[in-house]
Amino acid sequence: MTTSDDANPPVRRRVTLTGISSRAWEHPADRGALSALRELRGFDDVVKTFFGMWNERGFRLAFLAGSIRVDHRQYPRVYQRFTEAAATLDVPSLPELYVTQNPIITGQAIGLDKPFIVISTGAVERLDDDELRALLGHELGHVGSGHAVYKTIMSILTSWAANLSWLPIGAIALRAIIAAMLEWWRKAELSADRAGLLAGQDPAASLRLLMKLAGGGDLSQIDTAAFLEQAGEYEGGGDLRDSLHKLGMVAWSTHPVPVARASELRKWIDSGEYARIIGGDYPRRDSDGDASVSEDVKEAAKAYRKDFAESQDPLVGLLRRVGGGASDMAGMAAGRAMNWAADARRRSRGPDGGTNGDANGGTNGSDSTPEA
Repeated sequence: MTTSDDANPPVRRRVTLTGISSRAWEHPADRGALSALRELRGFDDVVKTFFGMWNERGFRLAFLAGSIRVDHRQYPRVYQRFTEAAATLDVPSLPELYVTQNPIITGQAIGLDKPFIVISTGAVERLDDDELRALLGHELGHVGSGHAVYKTIMSILTSWAANLSWLPIGAIALRAIIAAMLEWWRKAELSADRAGLLAGQDPAASLRLLMKLAGGGDLSQIDTAAFLEQAGEYEGGGDLRDSLHKLGMVAWSTHPVPVARASELRKWIDSGEYARIIGGDYPRRDSDGDASVSEDVKEAAKAYRKDFAESQDPLVGLLRRVGGGASDMAGMAAGRAMNWAADARRRSRGPDGGTNGDANGGTNGSDSTPEA
């Protein structure tokens, strides 16, 4: 027999993160790369203009014609969760939201000038309210971080690499650039996972979402602790052969594997960062202009070094044993990026100097990958 309390469970109270900057949820490696790219004055505008050749309006028209636009009349449950996630993250302008026919749980944010979000019928049907709020917060995180411009560059370069595959030298150079951008995008996904958690403020729901992405549609058959045990085994189990297999699995992927995402989110929670933000200690959008690009890139290098030092992967362990200098390998790329950013800043300022640009990079974002 169902009681009135069972039929009407208490509403979870969420803290509104007034004026929160995307810097609050961005992974250091993601934020460092974004800060460096944003130092190129007018770079975003050039890419937006170039993207017009791919007819951004056509994307929206395609979903307008063949999907359901969500509002208070169509998919009202989804719309309610969407407005809740946006209100918690203090999103100034609500993007359009569409539901498209796809049995797989997916989500993406598309567009540069006026981004919109698309989720699948699989997400609507297989996610409960808390999981759905986390998914929608994930996509709003992509929008808030302004990921779209750089994801667009990656998409264009990928297309070029395919077209230039008959030119070995050109293809090799492009593939190196693409590999670096894919590494950044994987870190951007970790940023968006954090945004999803902040939007829903339910760690269990965020972990359940990742479990369902991994194939756990029926949670009565799934255990969170066992799933996190999988993550531990994936990260540190096996031998060098497993390490090489993992490199092959991840190198050309836009997303970290679900167990790794769950592990990273758990580590972020355990670090105390999540509780600190919920407690009101977080960067505000009105201070984005004061952010230091050099500090952001230094934090990126620090994060890579920390991952290298703490990794349980057999190959990384071998590299650590080879010599003490190996621990700096992961930070070398970030150091070069910092120097590049400084040079770009000096060129953009000119001889009379100037101030840092907008470290937040606006509110446009995109995630055109088929997985949340």
